[in-house]
Amino acid sequence: MAKVRAGMAAAGAVVMVVTLAGCGGDDGKKSNEPQKASTSQPQGAGSQKPGTSTSQSSEPTEVIATLNGQAGVILAINSVKRDQGGFLTVTGQIKNTGSATYNDTAAWRGIELKGTGESVAGATLVDKVGKKRYYVLRDTESRCLCTTGVSSVDAGQTIPFFAQFPAPPAATSEMEFSLPTFATATVKISG
Repeated sequence: MAKVRAGMAAAGAVVMVVTLAGCGGDDGKKSNEPQKASTSQPQGAGSQKPGTSTSQSSEPTEVIATLNGQAGVILAINSVKRDQGGFLTVTGQIKNTGSATYNDTAAWRGIELKGTGESVAGATLVDKVGKKRYYVLRDTESRCLCTTGVSSVDAGQTIPFFAQFPAPPAATSEMEFSLPTFATATVKISG
């Protein structure tokens, strides 16, 4: 009986260790990636390549603007929505329609975050009527609230994109979106 109890205790300890190991790893940080994205890229994963995105939603993805970039890379914007709490979130996809891997993503991070790894923190929104430029928001550790870890985009690859900005005044319905190396586009705000 004592051997059975000792065996059960050992098995229980192994199950608990495996369970606790499976629960760790996020260090209490929440992902800023929108729930729609089928692949997520953890903050600070500069050396990892994001996987090709495939939509799990049954809804068709509307493209409200397409920005042409270099070497066949395009940015398709799917939504520009006001969120609760005074934010404006731009979501879309970066697609490499070219025949070679695109490696020139350093310009996408802008000049503000040179030391914090690959990101799309160089994105801006301009309210031409209100004559104000909006930059990507940062968390308390100065990390952008945007897609990170994009060091290259393979030929044929699609990467989910998002960036959060301070929301413009409620009367503002259109803004000009830009990301270095891409054309600029006027986008309508929903919500």
